[in-house]
Amino acid sequence: MSSEYELETVTVDEDGLAPDAPPAPVVAVVGRPNVGKSTLVNRILGRREAVVEDVPGVTRDRVAYDATWSGRRFTVVDTGGWLPDAQGLAAAIAEQARLAVDLADVVMFVVDATVGATDVDEAVVEILRRSGKPVVLVANKVDDVGTEADAAGLWSLGIGEPHPVSALHGRGSGDLLDAVLEALPEEAPAETFGEIGGPRRIALLGRPNVGKSSLLNKVAGEQRAVVDSVAGTTRDPVDELIDLGGKTWRFIDTAGIRRRHRENQGADFYATLRTQSALERAEVAVVLVDASETLTEQDLRIISMVVESGRSLVIAYNKWDLLDEERRHYLEREIDRQLHHARWAPRVNVSAKTGRHMEKLVPAIETALEGWGHRVPTSKLNQFFADLVNSHPHPIRGGKQPKILFATQAGVRPPRFVLFTSGFLEEGYRRFIERRLREEFGFEGTPLDITMKIREKRGKKK
Repeated sequence: MSSEYELETVTVDEDGLAPDAPPAPVVAVVGRPNVGKSTLVNRILGRREAVVEDVPGVTRDRVAYDATWSGRRFTVVDTGGWLPDAQGLAAAIAEQARLAVDLADVVMFVVDATVGATDVDEAVVEILRRSGKPVVLVANKVDDVGTEADAAGLWSLGIGEPHPVSALHGRGSGDLLDAVLEALPEEAPAETFGEIGGPRRIALLGRPNVGKSSLLNKVAGEQRAVVDSVAGTTRDPVDELIDLGGKTWRFIDTAGIRRRHRENQGADFYATLRTQSALERAEVAVVLVDASETLTEQDLRIISMVVESGRSLVIAYNKWDLLDEERRHYLEREIDRQLHHARWAPRVNVSAKTGRHMEKLVPAIETALEGWGHRVPTSKLNQFFADLVNSHPHPIRGGKQPKILFATQAGVRPPRFVLFTSGFLEEGYRRFIERRLREEFGFEGTPLDITMKIREKRGKKK
């Protein structure tokens, strides 16, 4: 984890989003209290999510929601009313709004057109100008043609065209969202893994002579790969389309990985490079381990290589039919002690020779792929972190206590999370976050990429 924080068939997740969709840009909705920000958020979402009450200050925190318009998805952050010179609770709400602007790609600045531009609105405009973020000016409460003149008066704020809307009735909301989309940064390309919609790709990995070719032959139901008791028989990755568990899979058999590159000569050296290439082409790696022998440095290195590559992982303990009770006992201890960094990987105990438990391989692979492509809705994610920080805050170090201000899932395959923080989160706390994320949302069979973006304190302007 770094502290440097930073066809035609498409599957979709529970929100109707492609699992390999690029990160959603952030739109912050800000303005002074009681101008209709939460009503506008509900209008954008097309459902009642944000709490609305005709009392200033109902929204106290930043609340994030997933939204889409014209096929483009984005994250809407609802904020409390912004009073630049507020004190006490109002000051805390204003700070939340400032943070939202820091994190946003575009700011929707909401003004009550029936009241006009106030001193508070003009003070907020100055802060928005200094932020350098694109601003879309929303003239709210324009419920009919007669009040459109009120909206025109907001040109005086000097931040561009006012967009007249009625958040309550929906009037003008479509034109407003078109303007927001225009202001958003250009959409990043979606991640791809080559043959989208084709068979899922599985790399068989393991040190020499653990039974990779035997496993391939067993699942294929015929002799496809050369099997020999001499270590290193397989030199080239061999792609095989295999029907298993009612589906077609692309299996990539690979040459056994030797201990170190410098020990490899000639064909073995290139076999190692081809193995790395096969892993890059794969979506899930099935790492075979010889369960009848003690876990070796090579076994651990191969598993670490899969984790670092960001591919999903299944660990298959081969030659299970050769184990007695004593060996099983010691193997469990080895796994607990040496594979703590991959406890999330599904485990299958198999025998490539006899076919024992081969039917368990496909459910394990499907579980790993599902975790690899899982996306958590932004609102759920931030509620999770709000509860986590309240119940288990980061330890105070040097008189300071770093906090998680906002979180977003920046991508999938593997799931990538960006935490916007007020300070550096210690490695132990980040491990705690990963453990709780897995407990709450699953992510079985996939590594998680969790990075921080630390909010720097701004110096005072001269």
